Amino acid sequence: MLADALRRESLRAREVVPPLDPGFGVYVHWPFCLAKCPYCDFNSHVRHAPPDQARFVAAFRAEIAHLRGLTGQRRTASVFFGGGTPSLMEPSTVGAILSAIDEAWPLDARAEVTLEANPTSVEAGRFRGYRAAGVNRVSLGVQALDDASLKALGRMHSAAEALAAVAVARAAFERVSFDLIYARPRQTPEAWAAELRRAVEEGCEHLSLYQLTIEDGTPFAALHRAGKLVTPDEDVARALWDVTQETTRAVGLPAYEISNHARPGAESRHNLLYWRYGEYAGVGPGAHGRLDTPEGRRATVIQRAPEGWLETVERAGHGIVLDETLSRAEQGDELLLMGLRLGEGISLERFARLSGREIAAARIAALVSEGLVEELSDQRLRVTPLGFPVLDAIVADLAA
Repeated sequence: MLADALRRESLRAREVVPPLDPGFGVYVHWPFCLAKCPYCDFNSHVRHAPPDQARFVAAFRAEIAHLRGLTGQRRTASVFFGGGTPSLMEPSTVGAILSAIDEAWPLDARAEVTLEANPTSVEAGRFRGYRAAGVNRVSLGVQALDDASLKALGRMHSAAEALAAVAVARAAFERVSFDLIYARPRQTPEAWAAELRRAVEEGCEHLSLYQLTIEDGTPFAALHRAGKLVTPDEDVARALWDVTQETTRAVGLPAYEISNHARPGAESRHNLLYWRYGEYAGVGPGAHGRLDTPEGRRATVIQRAPEGWLETVERAGHGIVLDETLSRAEQGDELLLMGLRLGEGISLERFARLSGREIAAARIAALVSEGLVEELSDQRLRVTPLGFPVLDAIVADLAA
């Protein structure tokens, strides 16, 4: 019944641009992968024996019930299964977790339900099962469209297998997105432009395009320090950024967020919820949440280690290791950090209401004069295309 209700409204959902109030969302973290990619610093773990999915479902149900006690009544606008590799879950596991969410915070008939998936043939074989369970949007971790780059990135699929999985996903879901990583070693702007054009030919409504970053504690970080992994210099990286913006804009997939591109109306509603600083529950190992309670906005963090989380939830009913009420200043800083990633920018009135202060007019004026931000007539402040490559510096300046 749940899956049928979501299916009936999935086409209508595509036609609606999300409102500025994104509603309430739920993030579910599945922490397991078949292999750890050398660039990844996410909370993901490789296990030789497959996890007991029935046991994990019971723990997810318990933690969802506990969080329901903190939030009170809500209606769920979006659910996102992230990881790790959620496509290692059985469809029945996904369905059981969605049912638990629906019991705690009833799913809106037009809720967006996204599942991240690796584009291997084995995982693509589960897509119809996920659709039947209630998933109506899939996000594929393609990462590159040539085999040499995929091997260097530690991916377990070929370019042909990835494109075949995209085709299977498009047959199973009305809404499909996939990720690519650029600024890879020895990548040229010309090669990246050709790869982007190939990606666009797949006809997906949404692309997530991320510059490769070297994260501390990863194998790539060790190789980079040793001089064995050389990434594009600043000038080439900027040229790759410019190619990304020009190519996607030309084919009708403009950036609505610094790394995300979509046809109008096809934006990820769940990710917009984060960037618009909405309310969401984080469930599962390592998940974070932002909950609005009578005490104020609370930041929650769940225990990271999968087996430790499982045992803690079985004993205590939840795995929360941090639960703190955010100050007004902290909320303002988070709104800046998240909201200025968006092409639409932030409401200055909302910033003042949350933080209890206004951004100094002189700071805004200085950034406007440099062409890095613009102030709109409806009291929104947004970063310009010129400013996005230096977004971190702009946020730091405005938050000071």
